[in-house]
Amino acid sequence: MHGGHTPAESDGFPTDLVAPGASREYVFPLEQRAATLWYHDHTMDYTGPRVWRGLAGMFLVRDAEEEALPLPSGERDVPLLICDRSFAADGAMLYPALGGRPGVREAYMGGVLGDVILVNGAPWPELRVANARYRLRLCNASNARVYELATGGPMVRVGGDGGLLAVPRTVERLRLAPGERADVVIDFSAYRVGQRVELRNLAGEGAQGRVMRFTVDRAERDGSAVPARLSAVEPLDPGRAKVTRDFAFTSGSMHGGVGWLINGRPFDSERMEARPRLGDIEVWRLTSDVAHPVHVHLDHFQVLSVNGERPSGPPEWKDTVELRDAQTVEIVTRFTDYHGRYVLHCHNLEHEDMAMMAAFEVV
Repeated sequence: MHGGHTPAESDGFPTDLVAPGASREYVFPLEQRAATLWYHDHTMDYTGPRVWRGLAGMFLVRDAEEEALPLPSGERDVPLLICDRSFAADGAMLYPALGGRPGVREAYMGGVLGDVILVNGAPWPELRVANARYRLRLCNASNARVYELATGGPMVRVGGDGGLLAVPRTVERLRLAPGERADVVIDFSAYRVGQRVELRNLAGEGAQGRVMRFTVDRAERDGSAVPARLSAVEPLDPGRAKVTRDFAFTSGSMHGGVGWLINGRPFDSERMEARPRLGDIEVWRLTSDVAHPVHVHLDHFQVLSVNGERPSGPPEWKDTVELRDAQTVEIVTRFTDYHGRYVLHCHNLEHEDMAMMAAFEVV
């Protein structure tokens, strides 16, 4: 349950395998604020091909705070799971696997990119909308592709990985790395009935630059609104951090070949890279060689700085942050409620499958 606040035994640790003929019960207490979550297969070494073939979906958590807001709801609250895939002429899904071994062929070590953009499983779809506000819950479920989403008009961002923002933010484009989510409100009353609005990917060209389109096909009353204040977001104070930890995401040698490493080491399920204490605030410093979207399990975090620069606006809760080439991002977090083993990893799924994951234990 990506972004779920979940006990360790139900978190999907990558070596918690279920043998053929056996079963396992997972419990998701969902004691967390409203948020747009998603779920996907997390099998050790084979997350990439299994998510590629469709083992993923979206999961919405609601609460009283969110439901008290006049945001678009019902059929105007639309989850959109975006991914790229490739198909053979007969419709078979193409994935450059190594024939039963973990990882992908060398040409795809940077991550597998598809040439067809799917939204909720459909290629380049159309959604017919009224001339009203819609809340679009955007999730980048691609293995490796980063999107720069834009419609040519304003979008009002109201939520992220960890739920509602403190205040809405109007943007012209929205960047989502693999694993990241964003909730935006688009007001289609700005368009006339019969007009089409394209959701495009400015980071792609040709077919990969198209995502989907909306056709305004009817006039309807709209009682929704985007309030000036959305939610109370507690800022975590880095001055109260008990420890600062460093995590370097780089390529390197492993097992006689090349893989993707954290702090110079491939994933070892028995080695704990950190042992944070339950309830303590910690600062984690993440550095990269090339681009890596970093995902942390159990609790959300807040971004303190990117290459030393503080982000603008109030803090927001995230569970995935994009590290671009040769970049340093500082985050502050606090693990609560549950002890046990969890992981942080690159959410470029080919990097993850080729060992870019580390275990930590909340004590």
